[in-house]
Amino acid sequence: MRRLPSLISFLWLCAAAGFSQAQTPAVPACVGLHLVPAVRECTAVASIPLGKGVIVSAAANADDAFAAKDLEDTIKSIGLDVASAHGARIELLRASEPAARSFLKTHDLAFTPAMHDEGYILAPRGDNSLAVIAETSEGIFYGAQSVKQLIRGSSKDAVLLVPTVRDWPAMAHRGLSDDWSRGPLPSMEFLKREIRTLAAYKYNIFSPYFEHTFTYSSTPVAAFPGGAMTPDEARELVEYAAKYHIIVIPEQEAFGHLHHVLKFEQYSPLGETPHGSVLAPGDPGSLPLIASWFADLAKVFPGPYAHIGADETFELGLGRTHDEVKQQGLGKVYLDFLSRIHQTLEPNQKRLLFWGDIAENQPELVGTLPKDMIAVPWHYDAKPDFTKAIEPFIKAGLETWVAPGVNNWSRVYPNNNEALGNIRAFVRDGQRLGATGMLNTVWNDDGEGIFDENWFGVLFGAAAAWQPGEASEQDFTASFGQAFHRDASGKISEAHQALMAAHALFEKAGLDDVQDSYFWVDPLSTKGQEIGAKLLPVAGALRLNAERALTLLAEARAGAPLNNQEALDAMELGARRMDFIGLKFQFAADCASLYAQAQAIAPDKSRQDEVDNLLYTIGSNNGRMQDIRDGYALIGQLFEKAWLRDDRPYWLANNMAHYQVATELWIHRGEQWDAVIDGWDSTHILPPASEVGLPAAK
Repeated sequence: MRRLPSLISFLWLCAAAGFSQAQTPAVPACVGLHLVPAVRECTAVASIPLGKGVIVSAAANADDAFAAKDLEDTIKSIGLDVASAHGARIELLRASEPAARSFLKTHDLAFTPAMHDEGYILAPRGDNSLAVIAETSEGIFYGAQSVKQLIRGSSKDAVLLVPTVRDWPAMAHRGLSDDWSRGPLPSMEFLKREIRTLAAYKYNIFSPYFEHTFTYSSTPVAAFPGGAMTPDEARELVEYAAKYHIIVIPEQEAFGHLHHVLKFEQYSPLGETPHGSVLAPGDPGSLPLIASWFADLAKVFPGPYAHIGADETFELGLGRTHDEVKQQGLGKVYLDFLSRIHQTLEPNQKRLLFWGDIAENQPELVGTLPKDMIAVPWHYDAKPDFTKAIEPFIKAGLETWVAPGVNNWSRVYPNNNEALGNIRAFVRDGQRLGATGMLNTVWNDDGEGIFDENWFGVLFGAAAAWQPGEASEQDFTASFGQAFHRDASGKISEAHQALMAAHALFEKAGLDDVQDSYFWVDPLSTKGQEIGAKLLPVAGALRLNAERALTLLAEARAGAPLNNQEALDAMELGARRMDFIGLKFQFAADCASLYAQAQAIAPDKSRQDEVDNLLYTIGSNNGRMQDIRDGYALIGQLFEKAWLRDDRPYWLANNMAHYQVATELWIHRGEQWDAVIDGWDSTHILPPASEVGLPAAK
């Protein structure tokens, strides 16, 4: 694990020694700044002490004034005065201003055409001042976001690192797709925090994913009360996001993934199969339904894009289109319907995004799609090369955005080993082949997702899309704790590495990642015993990694004040769930082993006290069964708190029922074990393991 470099320590020593009136000597390059995303060009770094406060100035226009206010809010949050006449200065300047033109000319700094839209320059301007210069409001804003990360320490001990930087993005479109249709539905308070955070790391697109969770005028029955976004909420979100230079692109599935609409009797006739998941392309009601949805969306999402989904249409050809698919081929039926959707939605004047998985399998037909559509191929594994997923769309002349994923779905905690490898290679190949955007993805397949667990993968997506070429997983991991939490100790980055090591142990054991199903499975069931046989050899190491993460989090929190505490709470929840998986299988195996030991010595009257101890170790006030009971009950409390911090109560009952049922199972087992102990006390005979609910010891 790389620690904060000696440069930073040197700057702190300079500040402490009283060198407050001048910058410290510059160094040749910005090694160890730990910025996310990393800046493109950096030639030197100095520092300015901030103990006397900071003044932020900007042009009078509303956008730049907002960027200045946003930066001031961050500065105030770490205990600094933002109105001191004697403080350091941060100046947000448009490149067209005379002062900026003169400064750039004097210091031989210039904007290239590639920098125009979102690029910026940072440079020291005098002994106590940093200039942020850009040609657009977006550039000013993104320069200010980098400045936030350059403030180290807090209150009177704070310093501002002052590099000379030229920076601009590799990809024009840097987005996140957030699943709102499989359980968690964010509260407006969380959504605003999410928007602010995405913008701080230079995302410029946010795409909520709808199947049935928007209150459409045409399908009100599908939107459960409290479980759908309203038009007024959408308008509020769009207005809020625009201040942070984020475009909101709504995604409404328009072909597949529509079971939660088609399960209702009045809409079922539109399906490929009864109460299925896929709209029948030939049904006369399909296109009017799609048109009504996107007309409603266009009223509240005014941006230039809309996403029609259209992935995983697995039922196509299995029902009403069986003969058509047999005659024409699956690809042609699928792509023809996409073209008809495009034609139907033309009045909305939106460019349509679509998922590329089905069309990818028919590269010879991709060219039949309208050329203003945007293909979004998605893949979520950490393959070495993604050329085959991207090339069909590039060669067909379609604008293409790549869609990696944070690998959070159905996981106790995101598998960041897989996520980082996937994001790194997919975005790299997208840039190489000419893709213009990235749409990183969060999915909540089993409804248990806690968004605050996802920030590690989300921020790596930000880094990969902004930075040119191949992003470094090692550099990002070393930078994450400082960049996201202001953790100068390096312990939060180490904690992530510990959880990544825990994930790797599941692969070593021949298990499919740290799935939620492993958390819920009864370890005494037949399935649980099969899993346990694979997991037990690595359970101890799994637990040590999870517990190391918990310890590192606690140590980091005991130090300097940290940012994004909600994400640390979510990380603790994930680590405790991972630790509990190991404990549960260990302790279930203990129960069987301890009972076998008790049976072996039960006939020996001189060892009855030993039998008592073994039985009480299995189930009593401090028994193994009670430990498993307590794990479910206590982790359930943490889960509920995390859920309500991010999401609306909608769907929460489904998840809490899991915790309740699991807790009750082990309460019941504990009560049954009391009867086993009572029977032993009265007869000094132990029945077979199968009669007391335990498997035979291995």
